[in-house]
Amino acid sequence: MTRRELQGIDKGFLLASLALLALGFLFLYSASSQKAAALGVSFVGRQLTWAGIGLAAALLLVQIDYHRWLEWAYFLYGVNVLLLVLVLELGVTRGGAQRWLTVGGFTVQPSEFAKVTTLLALARYLGSRPEATVNPWRVLGWAGLLTAVPMALILMEPNLGTACVFIPIFLGVALVWGMRLKVLGILLAVFSAAAPLAWWHIADYQKRRLMVFMNPDLDPLGAGYTVVQSKIAIGSGGLWGKGWLAGSQNQLNFLPERHTDFIFSVVGEEWGFLGTSVCLGLLTYLFVRGLRLAHETRDPFGRLLTVGLIAMLAFHTLVNTGMTMGVMPVVGLPLPFLSYGGSWLLTVCAAVGMVLSVGARRPTY
Repeated sequence: MTRRELQGIDKGFLLASLALLALGFLFLYSASSQKAAALGVSFVGRQLTWAGIGLAAALLLVQIDYHRWLEWAYFLYGVNVLLLVLVLELGVTRGGAQRWLTVGGFTVQPSEFAKVTTLLALARYLGSRPEATVNPWRVLGWAGLLTAVPMALILMEPNLGTACVFIPIFLGVALVWGMRLKVLGILLAVFSAAAPLAWWHIADYQKRRLMVFMNPDLDPLGAGYTVVQSKIAIGSGGLWGKGWLAGSQNQLNFLPERHTDFIFSVVGEEWGFLGTSVCLGLLTYLFVRGLRLAHETRDPFGRLLTVGLIAMLAFHTLVNTGMTMGVMPVVGLPLPFLSYGGSWLLTVCAAVGMVLSVGARRPTY
C-alpha cells in the first residue's frame, strides 16, 4: 500500500470493528462457559482461531486493491457454487439441515462465503454496465440470475435465513446501480405475491417457527421455547443488567443457542439496556461510516461493493435482534462480530477488509 492509501483507511470504521470483536469474546465466554465445561470444548479458543484467520484475511484484503478481487469475481463465484453443490451431496447434517463441509479438520459453511462471492460477481457485472447505456430490465435479469443460483442451492439445504440475505444484497446494489423505484416496487410486489407459495417448500421446523411467530403461545415449550426464554432474559436485564456471568436465564441453561443466534439475549440480560445500546450503537456507526465511504468514492465498483456489504451486515443485525425480541421470525441469522461461528466470523472480517480497501483507495475530490 502507498502512504496515501494507508492514510485513507477509515480509522473509525476499523476501531469500531475491533471493539465489537473484543466485546464478542466477553459475551461468548459468558454464554458458552458451562457448555464448554460439559463438553470439554473451548468455544472461545475456537473463535480466537477463526478470529486470527479472519484478521489475516482482512489485512490481506486491505493491502490488495479491491479491483484485483473483482477480476477474480466470476471464478470465486463459480467455486462457491460448486461448494454449495458439494454440500448437498457430501455435507455434514446437523439439526435436520445439511449445510457444512469438513475441510482439513475445519468445518466450514460455504453458504456464508457465498454472500461475499455473489456480491463480488454482482459488483463486477453491474459496475461494468452503466445504467444509462444498457437495457435495465435485461441487466437486472442477469443480475437476478447470478443471485438466484446460490440462493436456490442454499434453500435446498435447507437454510431459509441465509437465503433471504441475498435479497437485500441484490436490492442494495441494484438501487445504487440505478434501478428505478418503480422497478423496485414491481419486484417487491412479485416477492410478496410469491411468498405464500414458499410455504409448501420449506421444512416442517421452519413452518413451526413461522406459526409460533404469528402466535407466540401456540407452543411455548416446543418451537416457541427459545423465543420465550430470550424475551425473559432481555426484559430481566433492565437498565444496567444483572452483571457479567450473572444472568439467570444464561447461567442456569434456560436459554438454548445462547452462544450463537441468541447471544444478543445474553447481552441484554447481563449488560442491560445500556449494554445493548453500546453494541447496537457501534454497529450503527459501522453502517453509517460504510455508507459514507460508498458515497465518497467515485468508482462504481467500489460503491456497489461497499453498499452490498453494509446491506448484508445491517440485514443480519436487524433480523437477529428482532428475532431475539420476538418481533421477527426465528430464521437462524447470527449477529455480526458477536455470534459464535467460524465461517460467519471469517465472512464478517472479509467484509470489513473489503470496505476498508475501498475507503483507502477512494478518489479524493
